[in-house]
Order: sequence, then C-alpha cells, then structure tokens
Amino acid sequence: MNIFRAQNTAGLTDIRMEYLMEDFPEMPDEQAEYIRAGLPGYYEEHLNRDFFAYAAEDNGNIIGSAFLVTREMPPNSNFPNGRTGDVLNVYVRPGYRRQGIASKMLGLLIADARAMGLDFIELKASADGYPLYRKLGFSDSVSSFRPMKLIF
Repeated sequence: MNIFRAQNTAGLTDIRMEYLMEDFPEMPDEQAEYIRAGLPGYYEEHLNRDFFAYAAEDNGNIIGSAFLVTREMPPNSNFPNGRTGDVLNVYVRPGYRRQGIASKMLGLLIADARAMGLDFIELKASADGYPLYRKLGFSDSVSSFRPMKLIF
C-alpha cells in the first residue's frame, strides 16, 4: 500500500467517477460521460497548482483518493493569509475500507495544507465520514451567514 500526492493525472478520472457514481447513483449516463470527458483537461490545467490529489495505491491500482482545491481571496479576520482550501472526493474502494487508508491520505493532505500556509480547510461530511473528520480535528462550522447558491 502506497499513499502519495499525485504528480500526474494517471487514474484520477477513474477514481473520481467511481466516487461520483457511488454518491449519485441516479446520474444519467449522458451526464456521467460529459463529466468524464471534462476531467482530464481540468486535471492537466490545475494539478499541483490549485488542485492537489492524494491517492492510495495497491499493486499499481489507485484504490482511494482525497482532493484539495485551494483558493486565494482578499484577506480578512477569518482568513488573514487569504488562502483557504476545500477537501473533496475522499473515497476508498469498498474492499479497502476501514483500514485507515482515508485517514492516511487526509493526514498527508492536512500536512500539505499547513505547509502551503492555508488559513483553514473545510469540507462537507457524509454521515460515514463525519467521525473520521472529527477524529482528525475538523469541527462543525457555525456561522451567522446563511449558505446560499444560484444554480445556472
């Protein structure tokens, strides 16, 4: 078993699609193919710039992933460096779960986020992932602001 930060895009599309298909099982095939087609270009443009991929490998096959997307904004009192990150796609293939793989990938991701000088990293936790994130030091986010979005 090898846990590492990806230096190339090999296997990232497949592991992302496995994650998405498990998370969104009713996703139409056309939408899945559209997403699959767009991922390699995204990875080529962003990998190790503002997108960092952490992977677990067993016998040359990627069996897990955790992604970190960083962003820079004008600093304020909540993020004085102006740099924050979002954790995405924490996923381990079913046959490898409950072996500490996600924890090891996230440990490497968190160490890198600290080294990058990010003010914080955040994520949206599933019920299954919540206990792990709490164990790693994540806390529930409370804000006087209401999350909103405009969908196009």
